[in-house]
Amino acid sequence: MENTFSLKGKVIIVTGGTGILGGAFVDAVVEAGASVGILGRNAQVANERADAINQAGGQAIALVADVMDESQLLECRAQVLDKFGRIDGLVNAAGGNQPEGVLQPEEDIFKMNLDGMKKVMDLNLWGTVIPTQVFGESIAASGKGSIVNISSMNSKRVITKVLGYNLGKAGVDYYNQWFAVELANRYGGAIRMNAIAPGFFLTEQNRTLLTNPDGSYTDRGGLAIKQTPFKRFGHPDELKGALIWLLSDASQFVTGAMICVDGGFSVFGGV
Repeated sequence: MENTFSLKGKVIIVTGGTGILGGAFVDAVVEAGASVGILGRNAQVANERADAINQAGGQAIALVADVMDESQLLECRAQVLDKFGRIDGLVNAAGGNQPEGVLQPEEDIFKMNLDGMKKVMDLNLWGTVIPTQVFGESIAASGKGSIVNISSMNSKRVITKVLGYNLGKAGVDYYNQWFAVELANRYGGAIRMNAIAPGFFLTEQNRTLLTNPDGSYTDRGGLAIKQTPFKRFGHPDELKGALIWLLSDASQFVTGAMICVDGGFSVFGGV
């Protein structure tokens, strides 16, 4: 029987590929047989990950760029096309929160750092839109492909302190649906767009918010666990299955969808 979950022969770009979740996405597409472009601002990590994949018999290229810089992304696209000749998929994993986008409980809600909130919002929304414009053009040229955006529980439930991140991911959700419809109207089922919405996963950006140095939960981490029926944080590898399904032909009649990988957080009423 044909393996419709296989990505063999495909070329997939992963933005945010130098992060923790991005690293799991990179490993997933390689394990599924694809060649991968590891895109991020950390040149050292991008090169280390690409070298490890190539030495293990896979095919990878390090792409150093800021997802907010279209000119850098265009250069990366040229590098990928020069090496692999095509692009079949895109994972928009770049994003996250920043200290200037956090409102602490003791701070005045009417004196928020609006520039900081906007910076975080732009990173998450436009850091998804801009790479899609650049790499999506090549996916269209290849004739068939899949784009996967990374949403968040922040777009579905009110998560305190991080308004900029909430706004950005809410924008990603609507963009995911709007662009999926536009792609379908123009390309039929040949090019699809979907999203994964992770629950609480420990990353370098949120580790100090959710855990103490000794590994115990902070107050915020404890609240996240309490609201998650599985009563634990997710492991990055637990995102791999949903990603490969959405990138592969196994989901060929799926577009504009959001897959929650959250241990039940999004559906739990707390009672």
